[in-house]
Amino acid sequence: MTRHEEALKILSRGTVIPATPLALTDERKLSEEGMRLLMNYYLDSGVGGIATAVHTTQFEIRDPEVNLLEPVLKLVADEITKYEEANSKVIVKVAGVCGPVSQAVKEAELAKKYGYDAVLLSPGGLNHLSEEEMIERTKAVAKVMPTIGFYLQTAVGGRVFSYDYWQRLCAIDNVVAIKCASFNRYTTLDVVRAAAFSPRSDKITLYTGNDDSIVVDLLTKYEFDKDGEKVTKCFDGGLLGHWTMWTNKVCEMFDSIKQEREKDAISSKFLTLAAQVTDANGVFFDAAHNFAGCIPGVHEVLRRQGLMENILCINPDETLSPGQIEEIDRIQKSYPHLSDDEFVKEHIDKWKKRV
Repeated sequence: MTRHEEALKILSRGTVIPATPLALTDERKLSEEGMRLLMNYYLDSGVGGIATAVHTTQFEIRDPEVNLLEPVLKLVADEITKYEEANSKVIVKVAGVCGPVSQAVKEAELAKKYGYDAVLLSPGGLNHLSEEEMIERTKAVAKVMPTIGFYLQTAVGGRVFSYDYWQRLCAIDNVVAIKCASFNRYTTLDVVRAAAFSPRSDKITLYTGNDDSIVVDLLTKYEFDKDGEKVTKCFDGGLLGHWTMWTNKVCEMFDSIKQEREKDAISSKFLTLAAQVTDANGVFFDAAHNFAGCIPGVHEVLRRQGLMENILCINPDETLSPGQIEEIDRIQKSYPHLSDDEFVKEHIDKWKKRV
């Protein structure tokens, strides 16, 4: 089995995939050392994959005057390769791709060049296209790379898709997973049901991106009736910006949640945990201000641990919202068991020496 085949098996089983932030210098230039530090943190935390060039990495990396898409893809791929060679362990490499068909295909080809295993195909900014056009776009990208479909919430540029759209997307060869981040129980059910009923169901792994329902998504066995037969589908992994923070604890919780799902009765402590994670996410991602401070919020949590030097974004106007600092203080005080501060303190000097 090739390394790429093993990576796709890991992706198919479901795993923890953090969606990396972008480390910048005080001059808002790429901090290669900062990015390598973050990669060491995620890899030693126990993740099964890493996604980059996605929303948390800032879409502005594609702007011609910024021109960081290829440098970021190369840097992240190089760090993963070094880790794989040193540890004899395969890590799934996911690259975000976006834009119209020509751009998305070009970005997928770039990801393939740097050895990525799959691409996460964003629908953002394309609400003027019909569902038919979006399906054809997915087919074009899937001819280049294994593709992860993406249900993006409307608050950050997504749209509502029909159930038929998801049926058709599941039928596309080389669509290997779907990330559902619609932040809506009804539309989430559309995705799960379409995947459950698809003749390719066993080839499509569901990844939660529903930041408001991470734990519940992973705990739930979705059951449907199909012509008198019971069919079941679950979220077997997560691809989340939220999982770029306190990642070592995320990996511990992920394993325990999936084990709990197999029991006849779910312990109420997991529902309590679900509410706590949602509370934390709402603060870090600034739900109170329609997610305006979501990326700086991620940066602030990592900065407090010494994993980022600043909270700067490419766009100087993108910063923390009023009261967000105080709310982050509240979360850290309220839920210390969600934090991996001790893990970071124990290993950060080692990571800094590596970079």
